[in-house]
Amino acid sequence: MATRSTRPFAVITGASSGIGYELARQCLEHGFDVLICAEDDGIHSAADTLGEGGDRSVRAFKADLSTFDGVEALAKEVEGSARPVDALLLNAGVGVGGAFVDTSLEAELTMIALNCNHTVRLAKRLVPAMAARGKGRVLMTGSVVSTAPNPYQAVYGATKAFVMSFGEALRYELKDKGVTVTVVQPGATDTNFFERAHLENTKVGQADKDDPALVAKNGFAAMMAGKDSVLAGGFMSKVEGAMNELLPETVKAKRAGEATKPRDEE
Repeated sequence: MATRSTRPFAVITGASSGIGYELARQCLEHGFDVLICAEDDGIHSAADTLGEGGDRSVRAFKADLSTFDGVEALAKEVEGSARPVDALLLNAGVGVGGAFVDTSLEAELTMIALNCNHTVRLAKRLVPAMAARGKGRVLMTGSVVSTAPNPYQAVYGATKAFVMSFGEALRYELKDKGVTVTVVQPGATDTNFFERAHLENTKVGQADKDDPALVAKNGFAAMMAGKDSVLAGGFMSKVEGAMNELLPETVKAKRAGEATKPRDEE
């Protein structure tokens, strides 16, 4: 009979690459076993790489978390492990760039389903058990744009504002339950986000970006410290996030629009 692991157990979504992959690495380096999930086949090679060296337990699960069935399948996989979830890292997300009058409604609805619905659905399925145990940590991936309008990513920015508001509210509800909720707010990060969102031909798409490993390190540390939120990444990303807490909405919209407007429209 196999010996049941006594190490804490973390579930990370959107973990085949980028910030999610690095969050999984952080969990492993700090003694967690992990279950990682993404919709692409890269989740299996990510698990193989993460599991190299040392006594590491990494399980991969492929599912499209923009769908109800995908989230349910992941929740059942977690429940089937018969292990309590010590850390739930809700990271999966995508962007859609461009003027709202030109972008695809289907793409934006899929984005809402992934960025917002998956966060709510998986939290609904797994957080009640954490609260019943009186122990657990939740990390949600927001953005520096969580607190600012985001022209040319109008719907994406709104999804991240949703995540921020949901995370802060859930944190308050769980404050006496032994479960902490943290929202990590990355700035522009060197992942495949900009290519997938078709934002390569923008000021922000062509600018220097933060290392996803640094973002994940900041986010993981904030989660373990039980902080409510953290501006993650390099100095300029933290400055941008801090300014978004202070500036008027019209000024923030102008600054963001200048960074995300396609350059062929200038």
